[in-house]
Amino acid sequence: MFLNKSVPQSPSNVTSNQKNQNIDYAKLVRFLIEPFLESADSLSVDCEVSHNTARVWIRIAFEGEDKGRVFGRGGRNIQAIRTVIAAAASLAGHSVYLDIYGSAAFNALSSAEEAEVTTKPKERREGVPKPLPKPRSRSSSE
Repeated sequence: MFLNKSVPQSPSNVTSNQKNQNIDYAKLVRFLIEPFLESADSLSVDCEVSHNTARVWIRIAFEGEDKGRVFGRGGRNIQAIRTVIAAAASLAGHSVYLDIYGSAAFNALSSAEEAEVTTKPKERREGVPKPLPKPRSRSSSE
């Protein structure tokens, strides 16, 4: 018995029967994302499958508080989720696009925060002189 003996495998283990199966992308996305959410009810999933071009568009929305947990540090969680969805789609012969949106309350909060940031005047420190402009030097070739 050899433990390190490699077993040759066929290059493609995907049969034609597996390619014709339909995947429930909404259930797959819910299964992958719900563990990261505080409230599973806040998740909204919309799938659009184009049969003539073999493309799938998945749109998800959830509360803003859960954004950090779903994306993960450096986007690792969402990248892993995208990888799993892409692998499932390739088994079915589809290409998949995942769009992520915030909820209506999150979008309203974000736009209010942006407006607050853009209208806030710059604070000046008292007693600190304004920097002087650097004098321009003329070149002698003129």
